[in-house]
Amino acid sequence: MASALAGAAGRNRTIAIAGRSSKCLMAGPIERADVRLSTCAMNRVLQYEPQDLTISVEAGLQWRELTRLLAANGQMVPIDPPFSEMATVGGVLAANSSGPRRRLYGTARDLVIGLEFATLEGKLVRSGGLVVKNVAGLDLAKLMIGSFGTLAAITKVNFKLTPMPEQERSFLISFDSLSAATAARNRILQGVLQPAALDLLNPAAAGALGSATWMLALRCGGNAAAIERYERELAALGEGMAFDDERQELLWRRIEDFTPAYLSAHADGAVVRASCTLKGVEETIASLPGAAVARAGSGVVYGYFEDCQSAAAWMSAAATRNWKAVIEFAPASRRSLLELWPNPGRDLEIMRRIKKLFDPLNLLNRGRLYRHL
Repeated sequence: MASALAGAAGRNRTIAIAGRSSKCLMAGPIERADVRLSTCAMNRVLQYEPQDLTISVEAGLQWRELTRLLAANGQMVPIDPPFSEMATVGGVLAANSSGPRRRLYGTARDLVIGLEFATLEGKLVRSGGLVVKNVAGLDLAKLMIGSFGTLAAITKVNFKLTPMPEQERSFLISFDSLSAATAARNRILQGVLQPAALDLLNPAAAGALGSATWMLALRCGGNAAAIERYERELAALGEGMAFDDERQELLWRRIEDFTPAYLSAHADGAVVRASCTLKGVEETIASLPGAAVARAGSGVVYGYFEDCQSAAAWMSAAATRNWKAVIEFAPASRRSLLELWPNPGRDLEIMRRIKKLFDPLNLLNRGRLYRHL
């Protein structure tokens, strides 16, 4: 990978790099390139120490293979990315994908303890290591996570692992209004027991789960006594259902993959992602005209539009309120015309300077960071 990058850069050839391209509709358009590189052949598990709760893998390893390997030892990397059946480890990190359990466990930046990447100069750069408390040097790994391959090519990733809970149970609780669902969310957040996932679905999104009401979806873990307490306390919030084992996994797979399922059903569909405070979740989700899913304990709201024009109109209104939002997914033919990230903020200039350090000729994954880089 390092040699291929250096060879192309030495001839000033533009480069597109990807894994399995499961998120080809995400972020900026994939521009035509002179050279296309794939990480799919880099799919080895390099080192796995179950007792130390660490693992080192190549970037092309499929996410589903990683989760299956860890589950056999009762361990996990609880990022819950969409497109997990096809996504590679490197792709998940490059897009900084995450899912419902980010509320308790954080995102990739919280779970990666080391990373190796190949530069356009043909060098392999290592940041961090395979020790959870390794803090030596500048953490370049955090630059790579969420960069959409615009700086370098991720080649190897080291994760700190989390033991699976002794027991797990999930709950769906229905509400007749957004205000009632928000009040219940607030009570949960103020309580002693804290679920790993706390998602809010509006009636249009809840249809995927067989309902037509506002719904809170919770994923709870712990010992038997903790699970029983969850059940008692949540029963006081409203009418609901409990899910265990395979039914629980199916429930969360539907929530995690709501985006790919929606895009598959709507050829001109678009997905916006808005970041807000916990208090702002209610106003943000109420403003969305179609299906909406919120990480209600993290302040991330996803809105789903059947056509790009509607998404662009909502983004314009959001910009007038100074909301932080992006059009995260849209058809390839439309993304070159849409304002995907209208409010990037003051950090954009720093990003451009970093891009110039790594890729001064703008050869690598041009435009993939929402057309700004």
